[in-house]
Amino acid sequence: MFGFLASQHQKTRRLAADWLELADKVFNYRRDVLSESERSELIDVAGEVRRLLREKADTAKLKLGIEGLERVLRRHGGAHYPKSNLVENVEFFLVAAIVILGLRAFFVQPFKIPTNSMWPSYYGMTGEVFRTKSEEPSKPVQAFRFLTLGAKTRRVDAPADGEVLLPLGGGARGIVGFAEVPGRAWLVLPAKLREYHLLVGQRAATVRVPLDFDMDWVLRDAYFPGDTRTLSEIAAAERSAGRLVEGTVNTPAGPQRIYFLRTGKMVRAGERMLSFDILTGDQLFVDRVSYHFVRPKIGDGFVFRTGNIPDLARVGGDQYYIKRLVGVPGDELRIERPVLYRNGAPIEGSPAFAKNASGEDDYVGYRAEGDFRGGATVKIGPDQYMALGDNSSNSLDGRYWGTVPAKDVVGRPLFIYYPLTKRWGPAP
Repeated sequence: MFGFLASQHQKTRRLAADWLELADKVFNYRRDVLSESERSELIDVAGEVRRLLREKADTAKLKLGIEGLERVLRRHGGAHYPKSNLVENVEFFLVAAIVILGLRAFFVQPFKIPTNSMWPSYYGMTGEVFRTKSEEPSKPVQAFRFLTLGAKTRRVDAPADGEVLLPLGGGARGIVGFAEVPGRAWLVLPAKLREYHLLVGQRAATVRVPLDFDMDWVLRDAYFPGDTRTLSEIAAAERSAGRLVEGTVNTPAGPQRIYFLRTGKMVRAGERMLSFDILTGDQLFVDRVSYHFVRPKIGDGFVFRTGNIPDLARVGGDQYYIKRLVGVPGDELRIERPVLYRNGAPIEGSPAFAKNASGEDDYVGYRAEGDFRGGATVKIGPDQYMALGDNSSNSLDGRYWGTVPAKDVVGRPLFIYYPLTKRWGPAP
């Protein structure tokens, strides 16, 4: 630890010991390929350095002994000495990979929140809208936002003069229609994307976003600023009032009649019609150790695998999900909007429960849907857990696909390490 305080003679003795350790390694690994004379030379020269150390020879003699041993090792060391830069780099990255994989498999695993099912406790990908071109970040600011927030820009200019119309029919992933198309993540990795075609003057303006991104939020903030309703609620009200626009789009199956939601935003060809940044979801470390020794606790952030949950495995295979633990074996749960009840009383164990019950800090309250519809009581079976999202209005959770087998529990979130926002720090 305090090697900088050592004398030159002490440093030389440590160096001699290091060279002897290397000589032993070469001898043990290569003794079967070295000739008798080569083995004898290596033993003799190493023995001389050992003698100098044992007799506490002066610095000059030790250096001469080390130089002699280095010359012998250079001739007989093979791949062990001298090492090429390539070999050293390969060894370094191989050891680093083994350490990282070991930590990931048994102790701490990085995890990225893709959707907003746990919002506002954890953020998935979110959009930040710029309503005028003057609001858009400059190039240097964009670079800074990319490094600190993972922000990726989307800028769409109008293809023609006219009103911006939003095609309806998105289904479970939103009210605005889109197509799933192949694309790339980070310009290299294959990925599925959503492709939207917004209509302006009978021409389509195209924008692509990641498959898990909630585009409806962006379109509401861009074209209905200040409206607190969801885009789905806005579209339903416009439909009831008879103000939707009916039109035709070409599909692989032929022309199809659809409805468009009017935005009231008039644009000219070449004018910016939509501008937003996609901010990355929270990235955190997950503790994979604790649940081997203690039972999961009500209110914990709860990471699990989906491979043995039939409804999830059928669609997405074996993935990692994060929700909040609301039920352990033997519990009885029911929802009376906005409150979640556990064993007959309002659930406790996390600030998110109370905030959902009171609608505080953007929490929307629990919705009695899926198996909980109509105030139904759900009982948790042996070796099963119930997990729900904090954002009950936008969460595909245990209300729809049931319980999590105990064997598929992974761990609990520890620390949000990215992006660099006020949420950075211990996970809630």
